[in-house]
Amino acid sequence: MAKKKQDSILQAPYVIKETWENLMEDKKFIKVFLSDILEEYVLKQRWYGGKASKLKYIELREYFKIQQKGEVYYGLLLEINFEEAFYQHYFLPIAFVTDESFAEKDRILPLSLNEQEGFIIDALNLEAFRKLVFERIVTAEPNDVTRVRYHKSLEFTDTVYESSRFMGLEQSNTSIIINDRSVIKFFRRIYADKNPDFEMSQFLSERKGYKNTPAYQGSISIMDSEEVNVTIALMQELVPNEGDAWDFMLKELNKIFNTLEQKHINVRELPQTTLFDRLSIRDVPPEIIDWAGLNIFLKLQTLAKRTAEMHIALGSEFEDTAFTPTHFNGDYEVWLKNRLLYQFQNRLNTVENNLHRLEDLSLDLATEFLERKNDIRKRFVNFDWTKLKGERIRVHGDYHLGQVLVQGDDFFLLDFEGEPESTIRDRKVKQPPLKDIAGLFRSFHYAVYATIFTNMDSYKHSQEELFIAGELLYRYFIGVFMESYVTLIQEHNLNIGYRQERIFLLEYCMLEKAVYELGYEMNSRPLWAVIPLQGIMSIINENN
Repeated sequence: MAKKKQDSILQAPYVIKETWENLMEDKKFIKVFLSDILEEYVLKQRWYGGKASKLKYIELREYFKIQQKGEVYYGLLLEINFEEAFYQHYFLPIAFVTDESFAEKDRILPLSLNEQEGFIIDALNLEAFRKLVFERIVTAEPNDVTRVRYHKSLEFTDTVYESSRFMGLEQSNTSIIINDRSVIKFFRRIYADKNPDFEMSQFLSERKGYKNTPAYQGSISIMDSEEVNVTIALMQELVPNEGDAWDFMLKELNKIFNTLEQKHINVRELPQTTLFDRLSIRDVPPEIIDWAGLNIFLKLQTLAKRTAEMHIALGSEFEDTAFTPTHFNGDYEVWLKNRLLYQFQNRLNTVENNLHRLEDLSLDLATEFLERKNDIRKRFVNFDWTKLKGERIRVHGDYHLGQVLVQGDDFFLLDFEGEPESTIRDRKVKQPPLKDIAGLFRSFHYAVYATIFTNMDSYKHSQEELFIAGELLYRYFIGVFMESYVTLIQEHNLNIGYRQERIFLLEYCMLEKAVYELGYEMNSRPLWAVIPLQGIMSIINENN
């Protein structure tokens, strides 16, 4: 029945006598719009994160006007309810246009509104809306207390709108480049709180003057009906760059693996190093430098420095309680264990149910993973906060090579939203800084294996030899990074614990990250499950 009603609406424009300015007061329109139109539209959007669940119904949690000088758009806060008894909130700005040039894919609903025919579209497709948003930010009054709050950084001096365009294909958010100097990121999935990306961006660039993240320029938030400040957009500097560090690392690693053949290197004779041993470049054996080249190690030193500077900035606040450093305690231990044991059980079930999809090394490692489940669980349970002396701070939370931009010989760190699976409160829990480092090291590990898998046919060495070489290289990468990172952190008196504590936290956080990754790989590309499984088993076997 609903399908027939929907077809009739789409074939002949839905007729309504109301004006655009009063449209959202029409309860009959809202009902049809939410149930018959938006459900189908939302399911097709890249930013929609509920594709793995079954949508039950959509509610309009609330709406607000985004306007200037008689020009009116609506911001909708949608509550999407699922059959599995949970919900997610999304932000959708809408506009009414009469221009036939809008492509079918951009139209949400054909509508005859007060005898004027046109379409409701996602307002981000309309340049006039993007211009209005930019102008509202740059003319924002300090201490705005209206319902829709626009904020501009005192450091931002651009005032005239020139042009705008979409940044490119993104998954969870939509970013618009303004004047080729700024980026406005519209958060699609929203939370009843300030977005961590907004908080961290403003704190690092405005409060701490940290230069290696895109400078905070402005934001938009909405005070919802429960007086909660909800971030809907963040404006930052557009950093000229040569792409992200993930692509950079893949290219470098491909050259390094090709060099094995060019220099006739016997991987089994390469000098070994212990995982997490700190190494200056002088400590790296000449055979390794001759194979991998000096450049990659110099770049790792720079990345380590920028990462340490970020953590030093985040650990140097003593007024704003959201950012003041704290120590480990019993509450943190209970929170951590509950979270990780639940996640671990989920991954165990996933591996058990998908074992038939694995083969060769992946199958061997998955079988070992299941056999050693009690050892892994014991690692998670053996977190004793009373033995840890380091500090906890606000951290990046989802730190990997894809969150780092390359600019010449330097790096810029971005996207502080946190781990997608985590709740908004979990993302703001203060963590050991080494949690970020563990995420980056897992990213190094991924890059090594992704390079091998992608280019296997062009390498002359066997897969086993490439894995041996890759694991060795990975250890040298970690060693050089750790030396630069720890040296700078200690110079600025941020307490990350002594060597034994650091290794414990790194292993713990890397195990957590690898278990987290395992769920994604088992569900989406089982052949790649070998990467997190290898990471898990190497940590479990390291001290045995």
